[in-house]
Amino acid sequence: MSSQSLSISDNHLSSLKQPSLHTLNQVQPHGAILVLQEPDMTVLQASRNVSKLVGRPAEDLIGKTLEDIFDSYQADKLLQGLAAENLDLMNPSKVWIRRVGDDYGVFDAIAHRSADGFLVLELEPSLLQENIPFLGFYHLTRGSIHQLEAGANLTQFFQTIVQEVRSVTGFDRVMLYRFDQDNHGEVVAEDKAPEMEPYMGLHFPESDIPLPARKMFISNWIRTIPDATAEPVDIYPPINPQTHQPTDLTQSILRSPFPCHLEYLHNMGVGSSLTISLMKDQKLWGLIACHHRTPRQIPYELRKACEFLGRVIFSEIANREEEADHHYRMKLSHVQTSLINAMSRHDNFIDALVQGDPNLLDLANASGAAVCFNGRWTMIGRTPSEEELTYLTQWLAKHVSEDVFYTDSLPQIYFEAERFKHIASGLLAIPISKRSFVLWFRPEVIQTVNWGGDPNKAYVLKGTDVEDVRLCPRQSFALWKETVRLKSLPWQAAEVKAALEFRKAIVNIVLRQAEELAFLAQDLERSNAELKKFAYVASHDLQEPLNQVANYVQLLEMRYDSALDEDAKEFINFAVDGVGLMQTLIDDVLAYSKVDLKGIECQLTNVEDAVTQAIANLRSRIGETQATVTYDAMPQLVADRTQLMQLFQNLIGNAVKFRQFEQPPRIHISVERTEESWKFGVHDNGIGIDPKFSDRIFVIFQRLHTRDEYPGSGMGLAICKKIVECHRGQIWVESELGQGATFYFTLPVGGLDPSHANRWKTQNYLFSGR
Repeated sequence: MSSQSLSISDNHLSSLKQPSLHTLNQVQPHGAILVLQEPDMTVLQASRNVSKLVGRPAEDLIGKTLEDIFDSYQADKLLQGLAAENLDLMNPSKVWIRRVGDDYGVFDAIAHRSADGFLVLELEPSLLQENIPFLGFYHLTRGSIHQLEAGANLTQFFQTIVQEVRSVTGFDRVMLYRFDQDNHGEVVAEDKAPEMEPYMGLHFPESDIPLPARKMFISNWIRTIPDATAEPVDIYPPINPQTHQPTDLTQSILRSPFPCHLEYLHNMGVGSSLTISLMKDQKLWGLIACHHRTPRQIPYELRKACEFLGRVIFSEIANREEEADHHYRMKLSHVQTSLINAMSRHDNFIDALVQGDPNLLDLANASGAAVCFNGRWTMIGRTPSEEELTYLTQWLAKHVSEDVFYTDSLPQIYFEAERFKHIASGLLAIPISKRSFVLWFRPEVIQTVNWGGDPNKAYVLKGTDVEDVRLCPRQSFALWKETVRLKSLPWQAAEVKAALEFRKAIVNIVLRQAEELAFLAQDLERSNAELKKFAYVASHDLQEPLNQVANYVQLLEMRYDSALDEDAKEFINFAVDGVGLMQTLIDDVLAYSKVDLKGIECQLTNVEDAVTQAIANLRSRIGETQATVTYDAMPQLVADRTQLMQLFQNLIGNAVKFRQFEQPPRIHISVERTEESWKFGVHDNGIGIDPKFSDRIFVIFQRLHTRDEYPGSGMGLAICKKIVECHRGQIWVESELGQGATFYFTLPVGGLDPSHANRWKTQNYLFSGR
């Protein structure tokens, strides 16, 4: 059958059928395995090569006890050790087994209890006649530990580790292999035979040590393969008769490795290997990998010494890393405390984050930071533009639900970020609310990574039939350089934690301010209610004396008309006009006080009805000025119909009032729909407004002309502004002197468009002044 090879990515590896680690039921041939059932120690399974040890085939041992296999002295010795709860106390036990005639062999008996509840007894040929006592372990490791303690920094420390392990074990090459956040590995220290190709500084892809292997290294701290070329031996029977499943040999020393791993070692030119796990916080930090070009068996005691050395070694590594992390955490904690104190002192806590020293950048060692709060952006350092930040936070709101989000490769998950990769390839973000965020940025750092072979061709598939396809490792480990782009320096765990704690502080400050604003709002609401009540009562109480003044002045004129000269009559007219003006002001104050968010009676309203009613109310003034009023097809929306009519009446009335006398007023009401609102416009050809007064005209009692020029109270536009704002809209004017004015206002979209919303409708109101 022919075969073919094709490259695959790491993402496809999981789709291939690989046997689970706990189902492998072959052993390495240098030792033998007996699977026993407690408490009677009956043999359930045995490796086929056990016949070379006891001179009986595996089939004959099934169902036998240890007393049936070993002499009474050896059996009693084993049974005494196996009865202990902690089997490490007996490992290894020296066992003498008669082979043929008077030929005896000495074996190391090593026992463990499998995950599925069986006792597994492993027998390895002993390379040492006696167990190494405690002092032996001490002397093996004392010199190594002394060298390690003298190390000045981690790099020197790593190098001392590999040199000492190689000195103890005699392997051709010893490497310290560290995993990164992506589970790729890097050789950070190496000691080797001079003629061997160096691997120092090379990276190896995650697929070289896949997830099942990493899990095995977590539970089995030391792993040895004395002969990578040896043929594995089957276990008889392959299925445990008690569970009808393969016995779990994950913890087994003799368990045969994956064929793919053996091929990987062969491609590297490795004849034997020893691997020591380095653990930190219950996670696999790295490995000490020992390689030899020829088969090499290491005694159990020496392996245990290496495991002990590995634990001592990494304890020192962890302490040094923890010490460095502690200093950095203390620095960030100081920054955080300073920022929180500054925020509590500032009226605007956002300003405290960017104006002081330290500032927001120092909390995460970032090159740029931005805060979005209440729809307003505040930036410091190098950041994307406000528009780009807004789109980014919209993406975060949709895709991130955690209290903190961080990445050192933002353009790879948010493609629009490639436009500002030089500023923000790295992102650390904390949401304060659905629309408020604090963001930190780091720029792209272009790196060259040296790989041990092409990581994109880490494995190949061989075979043509679906059932025949198998995974094979790459054959070349030559230096392969990769230029890594679109990535920043990674965020450290201490920085992420500091950002998370900082989020809690900001949320507490925001909640406290919200509580203070709530109390203030209650006070304002109470004050406003009292003011409105006062305005209403005062206006009503003022009406009666004003009416009396007007009535008595007019009565005075009527009764003493013959006695009054022209000046007196003029003074009386001034008084009557003043009373009329005062009554107008009172009416406007009453109208203004009635415009209230709580007083709005919203319902689905046809805007055209409000417009036509406003025009009808102004019929007399429109007729007197020969004005023309036109309007577009109006939509339906949810609003207070009475206030909407008042709004249009005030705006149309102003357009009629502030006209140019040489031509009749032409007024048009336009409407267009935006994404979130309706935009209305009242256009006229009147005298216009100087743009510098575009805000002042909406202030209560503010006028740009004398009452002799244009009568009025100065309340009309203030009422319009209050009506629009109570409907959650905005109002503004666009105008130039002598060129007419356009008053725009927006109202939220609501209801349905009329069926004729896309066509223009014009109504002309022409009056002769009759």
